[in-house]
Amino acid sequence: MVMGPTHAVSGALVGLLVADVLPPEWGGPASTAETFAFAAVCAGSALLPDLDTPQSTVARSFGPVSQVAARGIDNLSLGYYTLTKGRRDRSRRGGHRTLTHTALFAALLGAGVSMLVARFDRVAVVAVLFVTLGLALRGLADGWAKRNGWLVVTATSAVLSVLMWNWFPGEVGSVGLGVAVALGCATHCLGDAVTKEGIPFLAPFVPWRGERWWEIKMPGFLAIRAGGAFELAILGPALTIAAVSMAVWSIDGAPELLREAVGVSRAGS
Repeated sequence: MVMGPTHAVSGALVGLLVADVLPPEWGGPASTAETFAFAAVCAGSALLPDLDTPQSTVARSFGPVSQVAARGIDNLSLGYYTLTKGRRDRSRRGGHRTLTHTALFAALLGAGVSMLVARFDRVAVVAVLFVTLGLALRGLADGWAKRNGWLVVTATSAVLSVLMWNWFPGEVGSVGLGVAVALGCATHCLGDAVTKEGIPFLAPFVPWRGERWWEIKMPGFLAIRAGGAFELAILGPALTIAAVSMAVWSIDGAPELLREAVGVSRAGS
C-alpha cells in the first residue's frame, strides 16, 4: 500500500479541490476556516481504511484503543469477506485490504457520519474531528508523531477538535463532514489502486470471472512500488507542492491578490 504521508497529503489535496467546488447544500465550506477543516478531515479519513490491520502505522495513532479497534475491524472485514467471496476468491487469514478498501465502506461511513452528526450535533462533530485529526497528524507529521508518542498525538487531536468544532455548524456541517470522510476513504483506495497490489474497490457487488473480490490495479509497467523511489522522490513531493499551493489559493482573497500581482507585473514589464 502507499505510505501514510502520501495518503494523508493526497487526501488534503483532494479535500481542498472539492471544497472549492462543493455546493453549500452538500456541505460546501463557506470560509477559509471551514475549507481547511474540511481538508483536514479528508486527510485523516484518507488513512482510515488502513485501520483494518493492527500492523499499520495508523493503528498506533491512539495507542491501545486504536490497536483494539484495528483488531476488531480486521476480524469484521475477514468475516465479511468470507461470507461474500466468490467461488474463485482465495481464502484469507486476515481482513486487510478487503471491506475498508471498497466503495461500499466509503459510502456507508460517510452516510453514517452525516446521520450521527445530524442526530447528536456537536458531540458527534467533536468525536469525528478527534479521530480524523489524530490520523491526519499521524500521516502529515509522521516524524513528530513517532518522536512524541500516541499520548501527545491524542492530546493534540483533542485540543484541535475542540478548536475546530465551530467550523461545521448546523445541518450543512453534518453533510460536509460525511462528504469529507467518504472522500478521504475513496482517495485512499485510489492511492492503493496505483500500486502493484491493487484494491477490490467494487467488491462484492460486481463479480468478474468467478471472483467478487477481484482487484483494480494499474498495468504492471505503470504500477508503483509502495515506499519506492518514485513515491519518495516524485509522487510525495509533487502532491505536497500541489496541496500547499491549493491551500494558499483557498485563503479568502488570495486568488484576487495573486491576479492583481500578476497584472501589475505584466504592466511593469
